[in-house]
Amino acid sequence: MDSSNFIKDFIVEDLGNKRYSSVHTRFPPEPNGYLHIGHAKSICINFGISKQFDGICNLRFDDTNPTKEDVEYVDSIKEDVKWLGFDWMENEFYASDYYGLCYEFAEQLVLAGKAYVCHLKGDDVGKYRGTLTSPGKASPWRDRPASESLELFHKMKAGELEEGEAFLRAKIDMESPNMNMRDPAIYRIKKTSHHRTGNEWVVYPMYDYAHPIGDWIEGITHSICTLEFEDHRPLYEWVLNEIKALIDKGYTPSWKMPSALPRQIEFARLNLTYTVMSKRLLRELVENKCVLGWDDPRMPTISGLRRRGYTPSSIREFADRIGVAKTDSMVDIQLLYFCIREELNKNAQRAMVILDPLKVVITNWEEGKEEIFEAENNPENLEMGARKIVFGREIYIEREDFMENPPKKYFRLSPGSEVRLKGAYYIRCEQVVKDAGGKITELHCTYDPESRGGETADARKVKGTLHWVNCVSAIDVEVRLFENLFTLENPGAIPEGKNYMDYVDKDSMIVKCAKAEPLLLGAKPFDRFQFVRHGYFCVDYKDSAPQKPVFNRIVNLKDSWGKISQT
Repeated sequence: MDSSNFIKDFIVEDLGNKRYSSVHTRFPPEPNGYLHIGHAKSICINFGISKQFDGICNLRFDDTNPTKEDVEYVDSIKEDVKWLGFDWMENEFYASDYYGLCYEFAEQLVLAGKAYVCHLKGDDVGKYRGTLTSPGKASPWRDRPASESLELFHKMKAGELEEGEAFLRAKIDMESPNMNMRDPAIYRIKKTSHHRTGNEWVVYPMYDYAHPIGDWIEGITHSICTLEFEDHRPLYEWVLNEIKALIDKGYTPSWKMPSALPRQIEFARLNLTYTVMSKRLLRELVENKCVLGWDDPRMPTISGLRRRGYTPSSIREFADRIGVAKTDSMVDIQLLYFCIREELNKNAQRAMVILDPLKVVITNWEEGKEEIFEAENNPENLEMGARKIVFGREIYIEREDFMENPPKKYFRLSPGSEVRLKGAYYIRCEQVVKDAGGKITELHCTYDPESRGGETADARKVKGTLHWVNCVSAIDVEVRLFENLFTLENPGAIPEGKNYMDYVDKDSMIVKCAKAEPLLLGAKPFDRFQFVRHGYFCVDYKDSAPQKPVFNRIVNLKDSWGKISQT
């Protein structure tokens, strides 16, 4: 986050005119699901900006809805933030830390005639609220005496009223063009145990009410949020200004409040092609068992990206490249692939793995004879050294690298044709062996002894190069090939009559039982490799076993984004 953007410009202006003497931001997730890559962008912005200005960034959980929140999500969020490389030090807070003060402030707003208890239910709330083109109308209880509202509010807190029987509303303006200002709810009854406060409370503040109070208590200077909260900013400021006005008139809260009020700034949220960025929709994918869980490698969750093999630095690089904008736009997922591909190309160990093995017998090779070749571990980083690979009479190649009746300009193996085995010899196909059903079971080939290392002294041209593994030393590995979870470029723009679930790609994960170089037997969880010609892969931390590694494909080798960015 080193480049300039409008958020930083605002901060520089605020520091210059002495509105604030330092910078204090926060990342405020709701613990009702796992974080996704859109949250990663927000994390990078909030922590990155505070670091650039030598400030502080809090981690604050906005746990105001006990029906959807869980300690599992709290733990996962903390793990994700740390994994991305950020540290909130001792600055870990919860909206529930401030429940007492939020309630105290609400009482004062009721006494000041700025809030009232309302009994409208369900559809009636929406009917009274009006529409974008027509004003709302006052609740029948809008002008009830403050003392009556306060008494009812106390009954709400005491559990004497049932859920839906009453709620507390701010008294603002039912004719406001901003729907959020038409007497919004600020407290409701929820007779549900909270993951931190247990059964201490049965009334809970709404997010739009608790959030500005939490920001103010913590001394947040810049409350940076996504663009959908732009229309909520007047309510954010109303809450702060009304409470400050009460304090200015002599009310002394139980907490000492900072003198400066926080400033809300909005930026465009991340929209990524072939991806949904709604925790509700992601939860549906998990609950409907369309995926393996929140950390399924196809999910855009940070835990899913981590399990798939993405690195923290690649995600931070992605966040930096997309930048900070004021208007929503769609980001091509190929940019995310480009960021991890660029990193792994420089530091991933190369290995040869055959996903769909076809046996090749070298008929003019002596039985039992082995020969050792040396292969670079990474041609882009020679400091990674080299490894030994063993060649013998029987090897595996990819089944797709052979065609019995090839078209023109087919440069892989076919009857009578010759190819180069990567780092080894030239071979020529002499015979095709099939089973009773006509399936090809093996190929009989001959090798050119003069082509050791995959080269030959004569002038003949061999265009095809195949990767391979030795049958004797090959190990069995499970390889999971991933594609985009959705077939629709923008799953948020579903055609009428369709559901986004209709566009979940049932073939987005294909499992292969592969043959691999023996070096992969010692691979540890999160070790990353480039499988020659197949892409970049990572050892799955959950399902791998010491004698049977499982590899997730992070990204393939094709770099369409790099080509686009250079045109």
